[in-house]
Amino acid sequence: MEQPKGVDWTVIILTCQYKDSVEVFQRELEIRQKREQIPTRTLLLAVEDPEVRVGSGGATLNALLVAAEHLSAHAGFTVVTSDVLHSAWILILHMLDGFLPRLSCLSLLPPQGRDFPFDDCGRAFTCLPVEDPQAPVEAVVCNLDRLLDIMSHRLGPGSPPGVWVCSTDMLLSVPPNPGISWDGFRGARVIALPGSAAYARNHGVYLTDSQGFVLDIYYQGTEAEIQRCARPDGRVPLVSGLVFFSVETAEHLLATHVSPPLDACTYMGLDSGARPVQLSLFFDILLCMARNVRREDFLVGRPPEMGQGDADIAGYLHGARAELWRELRDQPLTVAYVPDGSYNYMTNSASEFLHSLTFPGAPGAQVVHSQVEEQQLLGAGSSVVSCLLEGPIRLGPGSVLQHCHLRRQGTGTYLNMSWSQFFQKTGIRDWDLWDPDMPPIERCLLSARLFPVLHPSRALGPQDMLWMLDPQEDGSKALRAWRASWRLSWEQLQPCLDRAATLASRRHLFFRQALHKVRHVLEARQDLSLRPLIQAAVREGCPGPLMATLDQVAAGVGDPGVAARALACVADVLGCMAEGQGGLRSGPAANPEWVRPFSYLECGDLARGVAALAEERDKWLSRPALLVRAARHYEGAGQILIRQAVMSAQHFVSSVPVELPAPGQWVVAECPARVDFSGGWSDTPPLAYELGGAVLGLAVRVNGRRPIGARARRIPEPELWLALGPRQDKMATKIVCGSLDDLQDYCQPHAPGALLKAAFICAGIVSVHSKLSLSEQLLCAFGGGFELHTWSELPHGSGLGTSSILAGAALAALQRAAGRAVGTEALIHAVLHLEQVLTTGGGWQDQVGGLMPGIKVGRSRAQLPLKVEVEEITVPVGFVQKLNDHLLLVDTGKTRLARNLLQDVLRSWYARLPAVVQNAHNLVRHTEECAEAFRQGSLPLLGQCLTSYWEQKKLMAPGCEPLAVRRMMDVLAPHVHGQSLAGAGGGGFLYLLTKEPRQKEALEAVLAKTEGLGNYSIHLVEVDTQGLSVQLLGTEASA
Repeated sequence: MEQPKGVDWTVIILTCQYKDSVEVFQRELEIRQKREQIPTRTLLLAVEDPEVRVGSGGATLNALLVAAEHLSAHAGFTVVTSDVLHSAWILILHMLDGFLPRLSCLSLLPPQGRDFPFDDCGRAFTCLPVEDPQAPVEAVVCNLDRLLDIMSHRLGPGSPPGVWVCSTDMLLSVPPNPGISWDGFRGARVIALPGSAAYARNHGVYLTDSQGFVLDIYYQGTEAEIQRCARPDGRVPLVSGLVFFSVETAEHLLATHVSPPLDACTYMGLDSGARPVQLSLFFDILLCMARNVRREDFLVGRPPEMGQGDADIAGYLHGARAELWRELRDQPLTVAYVPDGSYNYMTNSASEFLHSLTFPGAPGAQVVHSQVEEQQLLGAGSSVVSCLLEGPIRLGPGSVLQHCHLRRQGTGTYLNMSWSQFFQKTGIRDWDLWDPDMPPIERCLLSARLFPVLHPSRALGPQDMLWMLDPQEDGSKALRAWRASWRLSWEQLQPCLDRAATLASRRHLFFRQALHKVRHVLEARQDLSLRPLIQAAVREGCPGPLMATLDQVAAGVGDPGVAARALACVADVLGCMAEGQGGLRSGPAANPEWVRPFSYLECGDLARGVAALAEERDKWLSRPALLVRAARHYEGAGQILIRQAVMSAQHFVSSVPVELPAPGQWVVAECPARVDFSGGWSDTPPLAYELGGAVLGLAVRVNGRRPIGARARRIPEPELWLALGPRQDKMATKIVCGSLDDLQDYCQPHAPGALLKAAFICAGIVSVHSKLSLSEQLLCAFGGGFELHTWSELPHGSGLGTSSILAGAALAALQRAAGRAVGTEALIHAVLHLEQVLTTGGGWQDQVGGLMPGIKVGRSRAQLPLKVEVEEITVPVGFVQKLNDHLLLVDTGKTRLARNLLQDVLRSWYARLPAVVQNAHNLVRHTEECAEAFRQGSLPLLGQCLTSYWEQKKLMAPGCEPLAVRRMMDVLAPHVHGQSLAGAGGGGFLYLLTKEPRQKEALEAVLAKTEGLGNYSIHLVEVDTQGLSVQLLGTEASA
């Protein structure tokens, strides 16, 4: 199911209890905004509670006031006004991070008296054993991230402006579409999730009527009260710490901040000298809105979080409750019950914590954002999060390991043993850890004074704890040093915790394991996208180590394919560093400053080439425009390696000597165009040899003619005469090459005659690196020069494979004129080689489609050297004529910009974007389905293939469908089985498979009635059953 559009939050507030946490959590919110988890325009605020014991209700009121104050200031007001709430979506996230959790009624558990023992940064930042493969930026997922996602994409969408309140002390699961209706909503709404009656005994439940109105809220209710709340399936609606206030209700709540004694819940009241008051969100603010609650009972009641020792402030609380009743009693309170969701409060129970983060019954371990050398040593059902485990690290079943970098393991473990075993092994005694008068029930890991923090004569280090893993190693020396140290318990250490340093350390470890991941993914050739990791490194300020790792992989792997992907990743890093500025990623890559590293790569010296690239890169990091240009050159470096890989196709180019034509005798090669029916892009290097390609294509005549051709002949002059353009000489552009200098631009695709010059070089007729002059080479081998003329009757950028087919025709004519015969399959590989020499790149489908006759599938395996194999598709008798009657070409009049499309596709492939990888596999699979449709002779099936193919092309190269073309396709849709732009799309020719035969005139009439289509034309097309033809003509005959 497609994820709904996220809420565009106006303000997100994270409340915290202590002043020293504010800056830490503000930074954490900003980091998530950089990761695109939070909208760019959202105002982020980490807000300190005005007092430690203002309660969950007081913290909510204070946060609402701070939000309104900031929004009022942004709107230009000089006083707080509730008007700003009318167009605001506010999210308040309450965080338990103190010794006395002031949100115990939000979680509905009594105060525990200490921080969350299983994570130094609290429940909100407890990391979960999950990954989000769709996240644009890779990062460890903590509970705060999960809750943000739930609020933004599951519970929040569809809600009107107002205020959401969410606790961060719970593990929550909500289905993608929870089915909450907001029609006619007013007042406040609580979100309830199902739980068992047994679970409800220690938590809170809602009593509701048949219309969803809340009648009462029970905390640790009696059996009778809990049963009254039960649903037909026996489950009860648990209080989950999720509340929504409409704008109207939020205005009433905000109004209380100026009324004593409720003003003491906010920083304004406390700054004015008011006495603090503890207020519960559920049992003060919301309870007064429940329908069955009577005023007299409400005024004398007290919230569970207050406890029994606060009788002295009962009168003070009475006044606060009276004010709440006056403001909020008329506001309706309803419940939204999510039966498919789940809620678990994060208690201080180790067994419950392990159960929530492990996978009981799973055969293996869940490894998340971690690199583990020997994963088979991880126990069943365990979870490993953000760890780097080097060597034989063994983890017991059902264990949780987070944020650890372990290189080796001793003979024992520190945890997972009884105290008696621990004492026997280490020599430590119970009086070393606990005071003699401490009751046995309180003697636990939290209170054990295990951790040395100060030694009288020397500095302490990790070895002063690690000795417990192998006490026999140094006898009793370590034990004596440990006993001589001042030691603290985990419980005593927690107040001294530097949360900023802890979170920074976690981030540092995450990136350390990420560098190992990068190396492994590249060297193992995994189809795993590194772009989210690249985004994380750049946005969190550490692209340098990532680029250094990519350099090491590229230089040391010895595989040009892996090296090319590593260089493409460096280009992605540079592009991300530009932050969308500096121009388009696609562009030229021939700046003279990069010639030296490129020359090393051209010579096959990968290590020196990568080092030179890095040296040059350092000069281009100062501003976005330079970063983008550097990224282009890294992609250019990758193209060099692709070119070298594709040139392996030369292994399959061969020729046999034949009689040399007489001087002046023309050799004419003519070819049809090609239409691709399925699989395009899979033939494009590097996909063709990394994934393996399969393309189904048709050789076609356009308007009854074979539109592409070349002719060559020997001439007495030791020169090369080149002609490009129409078939008749008088209209052609003519170029004379009298020296090797005239051929030096053969690798510049836009230079006049570059393709023809490359054809002479690839045919082996001349060598630009020879010590002999051009005339000496020609006279020595052939007794004279050559004249070569190429033509195409198709417009530039037609999408019908013109340039590659033209290269094939030129090579065929030249080779025959030079006294050599080249088979068609050898010619297919020769064109691959030529296009790499020409530096245009490109795949093999065009020459397969135009040089081979009829309907066929070309395939290449995922290996080097790159070899293309062709299978002719046999169709039913008479089907070719039927196809001819239903196939039409439409020249859209739009120029195709395939070069930029090609660069974008290669960039996406090297990034291994999941959608692109999946689509590439689908292209190959779809080709086999299309071939079967041809074998059956089914036009409707072929139409479905075309329609699917066009959708696949658009996924592969977004932007390949101009608006005018989309309009044309919409107009034609009722008349065709299927349609697609030829080749890469973006313009050129559109081909149609019509429902009725011979529809040229009918469709011309249809298009003539449509405005805004530009200069289009419809052409007849038919399958060519001949393919490439080569013939010798007389010396004076017109070719």
